[in-house]
Amino acid sequence: MEPVVIIAEAGVNHNGDIHLAKELVDVAANAGADYVKFQTFKSESLVAVDARKAEYQVKNMGDDIDNSQYQMLKKLELDVDAHRVLIDYCTLKNINFLSTAFDLESIDLLNDLGIPFFKVPSGDITNLPYLRKIALLNKPVVISTGMSNLDEVRAALDVFLNNGLSKDKITILHCTTEYPTPLGDVNLNAMLTLKNELGVKVGYSDHTLGIEVAIAAVALGATVIEKHFTLDKKMKGPDHKASLEPHELFNLVTGIRNIETAMGTGRKLPTDAESKNISFVRKSIHLKRDVKKGETLDESQLIMKRPGNGISPMSLHEVLNKTFTKDLLADCQLKWEDIE
Repeated sequence: MEPVVIIAEAGVNHNGDIHLAKELVDVAANAGADYVKFQTFKSESLVAVDARKAEYQVKNMGDDIDNSQYQMLKKLELDVDAHRVLIDYCTLKNINFLSTAFDLESIDLLNDLGIPFFKVPSGDITNLPYLRKIALLNKPVVISTGMSNLDEVRAALDVFLNNGLSKDKITILHCTTEYPTPLGDVNLNAMLTLKNELGVKVGYSDHTLGIEVAIAAVALGATVIEKHFTLDKKMKGPDHKASLEPHELFNLVTGIRNIETAMGTGRKLPTDAESKNISFVRKSIHLKRDVKKGETLDESQLIMKRPGNGISPMSLHEVLNKTFTKDLLADCQLKWEDIE
């Protein structure tokens, strides 16, 4: 089984500061994540000037005065030079750089920068020109599905398939677009529905508080896990409060790798570690009382005791009504040569 791909979502938690962005790279690398992901956008192409902030953005930022989504995002843009700096820094720190494009121009930028795959955000799952442009690049794609129903996910998948992208290059992430997501809204079993209905690899983009749900998703078969993280949840910004702090991200990665190890092959066989315990824990047929040579064996004479290196109790009917070949004492382990 391939290891789960862990995407540490820095997003816009750098607050527009390249130095904070580098610190986020450090945290993701130290945690052992596979990718650290940012967000690439031009505010003018992403949002109308008069667009208002989402309710969670207002709440998380604690800003009731400036309700402009455009002004908020404008402060969080990373320019081309910042992208190059972060790519070089990720190489230095031995972690893969990734970013999500939120407009058509940004798709071109990230493709020119050589990102290994594209991540479609939940908000663009119904954006036909956006989906088609990525599909035609013929790179692997990971698609978040927050706020969508199964028919919308299927329609987005068809855009990629109809534009020549093979299904083995597509991973679909179950997601709930609420920051943070209440546990009652997670609906983690929907990830299995996506897998069974669409026949694709699946994963989970997690916006809950804590790490339990993401780890549970791995146990259910997620091949990709995405999780927001921050340097400090108390920082001002739209996503900090629903993000993991550095020690939590480390614990998430550790937990996922532990669960991967525990999942095993799926075959039900004794492991090497437990095989040595079989004879000590299982039982075999012993005598409950003394018996004489020539006596007929019946179940009342027998007791099942440890150790289990003798005749198995599952062979009980094979020994009944046999005769003893010698005198035997109570508590003796029965052997095949003791009966005929």
